[in-house]
Amino acid sequence: MTERLRPRDLAFLELESPTNPCHNATVEVFDPTGSSFDYDRFVALILDRIPFVPRYRQRVQSVPGHLATPVWVDDDHFDIGYHVRRSALPRPGNTEQLRELVSRIISRPLDRARPLWEIYFVEGLGDGRVALLYKTHQALVDGVETVDLGQVLLDKDPDARIIGGEEWHPHRRPSSTGLLVGALHDNLTEPDTALDTARQAVGSALRTAERFTTSAGKVVAGLTGRRPDRGNALSGELSQQRRVVGVETDLADYRTIRDAHGGTVNDVILATLTGALRAWLMTRAESMGGLRQIHAVVPVSVIDRELEATSLGSQIAPHFVTLPIAEPSPVVRLHQVSYSFKAHKETGRAVAANRLAGIAGFAPTTFHAIGSRVAAAEVRRDFQLSITNVPGPQSPLYAAGARMVRTFPIPPLLPRQALAIGVTSYDGQVFYGITADRDLVPDADVLGQCVTEALTELLDTATGSRPKTPRGRRKKAAPKP
Repeated sequence: MTERLRPRDLAFLELESPTNPCHNATVEVFDPTGSSFDYDRFVALILDRIPFVPRYRQRVQSVPGHLATPVWVDDDHFDIGYHVRRSALPRPGNTEQLRELVSRIISRPLDRARPLWEIYFVEGLGDGRVALLYKTHQALVDGVETVDLGQVLLDKDPDARIIGGEEWHPHRRPSSTGLLVGALHDNLTEPDTALDTARQAVGSALRTAERFTTSAGKVVAGLTGRRPDRGNALSGELSQQRRVVGVETDLADYRTIRDAHGGTVNDVILATLTGALRAWLMTRAESMGGLRQIHAVVPVSVIDRELEATSLGSQIAPHFVTLPIAEPSPVVRLHQVSYSFKAHKETGRAVAANRLAGIAGFAPTTFHAIGSRVAAAEVRRDFQLSITNVPGPQSPLYAAGARMVRTFPIPPLLPRQALAIGVTSYDGQVFYGITADRDLVPDADVLGQCVTEALTELLDTATGSRPKTPRGRRKKAAPKP
């Protein structure tokens, strides 16, 4: 039994290029103290839980002649050792080494001939900690048919549980003749399949024409001596390489600011990012490059009246917000951001953070995956930055008995957008993951430092003091991985 890719899933595959890999990533850091958490135990955990996400053992199979959209088929040569890879930093591994390793790994597209995911088990971190780097294609996780694998690996208690999924036997791979017969049958009997096939052909032609136009423009610029459009600090022609920056802050600081000035924690996070972007742009040689505001898309959760928010599904909608980076007052910036979300809250469809985090089976990795899909679907709209903010659980999560101590989302870049930002709150902390083009944004670490400084600026307006460091530790100048 095969299932066809839906048009949006297929669009992610067709949009992908060496400079625009379409996958989400997450870095999670675990403390294995008191557990026997190692590579073999982690692989055993995946094999125990992967039956709950069968798509992770399927690959994309095209139809001869493109008579219909491709189908998902079982990978009869599925190799868990290929997908779960062991890596290590030279002991004791530091923040910069982990960031560089992650940056290199996420720059590489996934292998289309295999199931579209990889996980790296990274050893050698200081204090004996272990990092997991999840890398999953945007076509794979839709929140309806498939959730992120990371969602089913985490437990709420440290007692390692063996669920014992059913033994897996792949279905026989369909032959070319079988695929052709199936395509003809579906096109004749299912109008939606025929329509999807036609849309695929038109969409593919338009994307090919767009790529040709872009390439032709570069050739003309080279022949005439004109310099190509370099965009501004937030846009330009992307390279094949990425930079990753992580920042760790204390959730209590955001609540303090919210209590003093009103709004929500989400508003405070966006105001912090606004202040950080303002400070970062002002450190650059081109100053703010004429930018006075940044148009951002922020995927938000909405209530589905029929499902009553019992599952994520397609209950994530794009919300467009203007970040007032030209405004010098941090408090005014906060109020302006709060006002932009007021209309969304007044619709009655907004989902409160505590309710979202309380949805059965909820995990930030799936929300980030859906959020990136929503942002990508709006790529033709006039926005310069995507920001996905996910309120995660405020109690510890565990994998095979090891406690997760940090989690950093790593969102993909959209075409010509040099930055993307993901935010996750978890266990009393707020983690920022910044993805940047390596050539367009060589100073991404400065933006990370500006995040902590912008939070300090806001907190000073609420308390007149500097923010407390997470768990009583002294903050370092450099951001966390």
